[in-house]
Amino acid sequence: MLLKADELGRIELIERDSVRMIRRDIRAARWWARVFAQRAAAREARALAKLHGVDGVPALLGWNGRELLRGYIAGQPMQQAQPRDPSYYRDALRLLAQLHRRGIVHNDLAKEPNWLVRTDGRPALVDFQIAWTRGRRGRLFRLLAREDLRHLLKHKRTYCMHALTARQQAMLQTPAPHSRLWRATGKRLYKLIARRIFGYWDNEGKGRVRD
Repeated sequence: MLLKADELGRIELIERDSVRMIRRDIRAARWWARVFAQRAAAREARALAKLHGVDGVPALLGWNGRELLRGYIAGQPMQQAQPRDPSYYRDALRLLAQLHRRGIVHNDLAKEPNWLVRTDGRPALVDFQIAWTRGRRGRLFRLLAREDLRHLLKHKRTYCMHALTARQQAMLQTPAPHSRLWRATGKRLYKLIARRIFGYWDNEGKGRVRD
């Protein structure tokens, strides 16, 4: 079943040997985007490999340079499920802590579709195409990890505002310096490119389906 098709390829829900999985097919990418699509898929494969065994992250099932296979996690994207139970956000904080302990920063958690609400109500994360995978935990890593957390708190403010602690509210008011610089300079250009070329919208995270 086709989930998304855009300039970076096709994402499909498939079944092999009675196992449901997600396939990202790089061969379907536009010729001018194929190098970027391959690098993004390779980055996702590295992140998933380093997160092997973490509950709430898809398992890496295969990557051959053309096709990325990852485990299927049943659930709904955040914008559909709209989680309002404080326990969802407590579990999400623990999930982020596991990522960061393994040296991975997601880097794209402002997009609600990258957060899943599983059938049992627990969180899961998908789409690690722009994740930090270097493993080194220097100052830049800490800044990026903090932004992961702050994006989660933004979603908590949207759906479960009453459960925000005073410390979390204070963090929401103090974005990292690179985040402030990004909003003041590059974000507008990014949105223009993402929307006009790739068909992405921040609050939806969906690419347009190509013919």
